[in-house]
Amino acid sequence: MLRKRISKFSLILLTLAMTASAFSGCSSKTPNTDGVAQVITYNLGAEPKTIDPALNDAVDGATVISNAFEGLARLDDKENPIPGVAKDWKVSQDGLNYTFNLRKEATWSDGQPVKAQDFEFAWKRALNPDTGAEYAYQLFYLKNGEAYNGKQATADAVGVKAKDDYTLEVTLEYPTAYFLSLMAFPTYFPVRKDVVEKDPKAWSTKPESYICNGPFKMKEWKPKDVLTFVKNDKYWNAKNVKLETLNYKMIDQATSALSAFRTNEMDFIESPPSQEIPGLLADKTAKIYPYLGVYYLEFNLTDKAKELDADVAKALSDVRVRKALTLAIDRKVIVDNVTKGEQIPAGAFVPNGIPEDKSGKEFRNKDYYNPKGDITEAKRLLAEAGYPDGKGFPKLIYLYNTNEGHQNIAVAIQDMWKKNLNIQVELKNEEWKVFQKTRTDKNYLLARAGWIADYVDPMTFIDLLHSKSGNNDPGYNNPDYDAKVMAAKKETDPAKRMKYLHDAENILMKDMPVIPIYFYTNVVCMKPYLKGIHKSPLGFVFFDKAYVEKH
Repeated sequence: MLRKRISKFSLILLTLAMTASAFSGCSSKTPNTDGVAQVITYNLGAEPKTIDPALNDAVDGATVISNAFEGLARLDDKENPIPGVAKDWKVSQDGLNYTFNLRKEATWSDGQPVKAQDFEFAWKRALNPDTGAEYAYQLFYLKNGEAYNGKQATADAVGVKAKDDYTLEVTLEYPTAYFLSLMAFPTYFPVRKDVVEKDPKAWSTKPESYICNGPFKMKEWKPKDVLTFVKNDKYWNAKNVKLETLNYKMIDQATSALSAFRTNEMDFIESPPSQEIPGLLADKTAKIYPYLGVYYLEFNLTDKAKELDADVAKALSDVRVRKALTLAIDRKVIVDNVTKGEQIPAGAFVPNGIPEDKSGKEFRNKDYYNPKGDITEAKRLLAEAGYPDGKGFPKLIYLYNTNEGHQNIAVAIQDMWKKNLNIQVELKNEEWKVFQKTRTDKNYLLARAGWIADYVDPMTFIDLLHSKSGNNDPGYNNPDYDAKVMAAKKETDPAKRMKYLHDAENILMKDMPVIPIYFYTNVVCMKPYLKGIHKSPLGFVFFDKAYVEKH
């Protein structure tokens, strides 16, 4: 979901960002909007679990949050951090200290000024272990951030201080090349102490208390139907916001969303039904855009799994079983016949499109297994683990969130495991909000998952499965892996840093706590009269420059 400065990377990434920016439809011509209602209806895909900046960990919620709030920095159409609430900043020569100077014209949607104290409160709130923020680890870059989250330090020891109302001083544990990009990430957005503490659990669910500081403010929330936002006239840059109303629909069935798009009830949808994609691409109703992410399956490797089903937990705790399940999947069949969106079969966890250095060399340099599978080796491993031809193997329950696309992938994998390994698989689906909590609470044994980059660096994928990551749903815990991740975070030599990250992925793919299926692409259907929208290859959709052209 997050971006990193393009100037640090190669032409590959620059091309990717420019391609995504082209989607915005920006033009040097004066927009022709005379008499046109400035209203856009976009399908969010499901009701977000939360739109609290500290608690959200999903792309859908992040899109809503990123159009309602603004951090110290925001991102331009090439994913570069540019001034947001902070008008400028200074960085110490050693890269450990940042001083942000806030613009005095920045105000909240109720007219109160945005202050440095709002950022200090928000960051410490996200780090407070009582808050339960899954993304707390994204603030461990702050001095004593991890220690405070682990109850080993006080809030006062955390490296963020409001020097005065308009000056924020930040101290890091170690230099972090992408720290300014993190300033545009939702977990780092400001929230008001008086608002949050008045109603900690429900403040972000009601228009009257969802006090925000970005381009749009909440008008209405109809559960499982629509989230309506309107232009925030108190936003410091409101004069450049053309859109008056932004409707987020919550249709999780792809066929229904496409039907609404075709009948003009919807202006913009993503991920149309896979069987429709070839025709939609042919008649140019849909386009494919880059998307830095990986679709994968994850195993519950914690003790909680034993409580759910001891036999399944025992089987899945054997790395030979996990590798057998991995090798029994033909990913090319899935992307060619099921997803049909030009996805890339995944032979690793970190996707294509992330440069390793300024030369343009890709971080992704090999497949750890044949993406088409290896049935002979899969059968051998399963037999070696004590389940020859699947005999004695307990029935697996494959969990996915309600969505036709996820269901189709699950059915394909179910068939492959039955045919190739003689393993029985039961499919189970849950509503998106419930599904997210089920995985977080470790109340599953095998589930689908997906991860979109928070910033353009391999670390955003590798860090995900560190034992202290709040988004480590498998509960994967390997001290050697953790050590490589932390060594990479602290290493200032770029080549050595990448070596640590490659070493970490080597360990990950040897232990196989996850099964990568494919690397994402983004299939989008958007009405031609929509202009100025920026769909980032990192997941967010930005509407601050959007408008409806006369048609």
